[in-house]
Amino acid sequence: MPRFAFEARDSNGRSVTGHREAANASAVAQELSSTGVVPVRVELDEGGVDVKTSDSGFNFFKKKVTLDEVILFSHQMYSLTRAGISVVRAVRGLSESQKNERFQEVLNDIAASLEAGSDLATSFRRFPRVFNELYGSIIHVGENTGRLEEAFKQIALYLEIERETKKRIKAATRYPMFVIGAISIAIVVLNVFVIPAFSQVFAKFGAELPWQTQVIIAVSDFFVDYWPFLLGAVGAAIFGVRHYINTPEGRFNWDRWKLKMPIIGSIFERINLGRFCQTFAMVSKSGVPVTQGLHVISRAIGNEYMADRVSNMRIGIERGEGIAQTARESGMFTPVVMQMIAVGEETGNMDELLEQAAGFYEEEVDYELKGLTDAVEPILIIAIGIMVLVLALGVFLPLWDLSSVANK
Repeated sequence: MPRFAFEARDSNGRSVTGHREAANASAVAQELSSTGVVPVRVELDEGGVDVKTSDSGFNFFKKKVTLDEVILFSHQMYSLTRAGISVVRAVRGLSESQKNERFQEVLNDIAASLEAGSDLATSFRRFPRVFNELYGSIIHVGENTGRLEEAFKQIALYLEIERETKKRIKAATRYPMFVIGAISIAIVVLNVFVIPAFSQVFAKFGAELPWQTQVIIAVSDFFVDYWPFLLGAVGAAIFGVRHYINTPEGRFNWDRWKLKMPIIGSIFERINLGRFCQTFAMVSKSGVPVTQGLHVISRAIGNEYMADRVSNMRIGIERGEGIAQTARESGMFTPVVMQMIAVGEETGNMDELLEQAAGFYEEEVDYELKGLTDAVEPILIIAIGIMVLVLALGVFLPLWDLSSVANK
């Protein structure tokens, strides 16, 4: 029988942790509730199914499971379960129609797990790189409430919103990234090929060069003489930054810095806040308890800094504070959204008002993304103008002076 690690709160708000053996996570939560404690987190322990080895057992070179494939799978499961087809048969049938070998193996493994007696949510959670924490939680609630088909429909709609958000971000950043890449390549070409050729011409005439030209030639010589070290330094810097970001502290600081970046920081913040509202509305509508829902949201929000604030909200609610109070103390939300949360808590329509708040943030993100190119374009034009000015002062002016001397 699988072994689960749990975290709960007693009647005094104190943390209680331990391990229990049960058929699934739901059984552990029910057993804890019967003893008078509130379950906060229930996860498979190392003695149970290892969620990491299930994902890592596949060939590294096999095609990854894309978000589009997960969305299509969710829609298909909604249609099949709504038609009354058993979950095992539906998963088996969909695995046979998959062109992606990795996804096919994932679904076959899930079907085998279901046939062995595991519930669907636990089977999904064995593959966190394919089905995230939110996916498993929504399916778990759908299983226990008898609304599994609605759970698949909700998660599919949510993933579609996520996909559209990512597409908008890529479309808005494509032009600036292309221009920045072109400028970087141009700088390298100028320093390695163009400026050394002009430097040889200047050396033949033996003329006295202005300080701007001397600086440009010195930088070019440094590029030409030490390019292996520069390339190694850039590679080491990229590796070091990636390694630091992969640490818990590095990821937290990086996510916090992203929210403070000029021009695009506010866009990242609104995207994450919209994701919070949309996810909170969905878990609330699905019947997930608030504390468990906030735990799921902290895993799904995609920003460790904001996830920490969401976790603080969960702790505050476990102490007996209201949702609006903990949301206000987090400092994450605008006054308009705070008002929606307060009204939703008072009226019991939290899910509907949070969906409205998510729509509010999506409109702001759309507006800022449309203006992103207009905001970045002047900066890029100025950068290109400075580069042209430096070349004109440092390279072409000496040539004009030399041609004037030659004409005399």
